[in-house]
This record gives sequence, C-alpha cells and structure tokens, in this order.
Amino acid sequence: MAIEAKVKQVEALFDRLEIEITAFKSESRLYCNAGCGKCCSTPNIEASPLEFLPWAFHLFLNGKAEGTLVELRNNNENNCHLYKSISLFEYQKGSCSNYRYRGLVCRLFGYAANTDKFGKLRLTTCKIIKEQQTQNFTKTEKMINKEIYVPIFSDYYMRLAQIDLRMGVILLPINEALKMAIEEVLSYYAYRPFPSGLANIA
Repeated sequence: MAIEAKVKQVEALFDRLEIEITAFKSESRLYCNAGCGKCCSTPNIEASPLEFLPWAFHLFLNGKAEGTLVELRNNNENNCHLYKSISLFEYQKGSCSNYRYRGLVCRLFGYAANTDKFGKLRLTTCKIIKEQQTQNFTKTEKMINKEIYVPIFSDYYMRLAQIDLRMGVILLPINEALKMAIEEVLSYYAYRPFPSGLANIA
C-alpha cells in the first residue's frame, strides 16, 4: 500500500476517534487543564511508528523530514521530541509543537479506557484529573461500564495495526517511533517521484 493511502487511513481513524472523544468529554465533563503538559513531559512514553506516519509525511511535504531526522538522531533525551515546555523551570507546563499531527497515544490518554484483569473498563487518565475532578472522574468510572461509551486503547491499536501490521503493532520509545516514521517516508520516496498533486499542500 502506498504511503499516501496509509496516511489517509490513519487520519480517518483519528477523525473517528476525535468524534468519539468529543462525545465522551461532553458526557463525562472531564477536561485537561489549559497549558498542562504533565503527561507529555513524562519520559519513556511508548508509541508505534504508524501513528506518526501522517506527521512524518507532513514533514516530507514541507521539506523538513531530513532536518528533523538529524535532530532526532542527535537527541539522547527520553522525553518526546515534539513536546515544548514554557521554560526549564516549569517543564510540566507546555504543549505539543505539532498538535494536529500528534500520535494515537496522545489522543487516547485521558479520554480512553483499558480493560483490567476482571474484564472491567478502567479510565486511563492522569493524577491531576483524578484529584482535581474527583466527582466527575468517580461518576465516569462507574458509567463507562454501564451507561457511557468510552474509546478503548486496545481496540484502537488493533484498528491501527490493520492498516500496516509491521509499523502498527510495534511499540517503541516515542522518539524512536518518530524517527522510524520519518525513515519510512524517506525510504519510500528515495526512488519514487514526489507525490502527484501534493506539491503545494503546505
């Protein structure tokens, strides 16, 4: 399958998830605090290369893939390369530098669930939401097993893997996943012409 087709399928999956998360937020009344980057600043986040393929393709179309790959190869940090804090002194406050092209794990965390060993859904979210929005969090935890639909991590990663098993099933440290996504795009176009009709997409 062509890279362009894979990118479109990943983006379609993200669009579907966005609709589901919007509905879940409305019903649960849970939300992230403005400017909070605690989860993004956590080291050793894992992701699949496939969920960052739209990001890598976007870089390629804008002539930034090679430069970003060099940055990633020279980056020895465990924190996500895309996360930008407001300062060294307030590292847990910040935002994603390319929010539109954030990965699946970034989209799911906070508004999706995992299944525990008893088969019960458990909301996967941060300590801040649990402690500062206790009433809504507790209510939602009860509702997701009875009355309210919640996206499930394993379901979405299974759908992602159906697009490309090789890149969708492997989980890597997030910067390695970013690097592999770029390498995949650059390798694909090494001996192919620039994507037809996309020259002015930027």
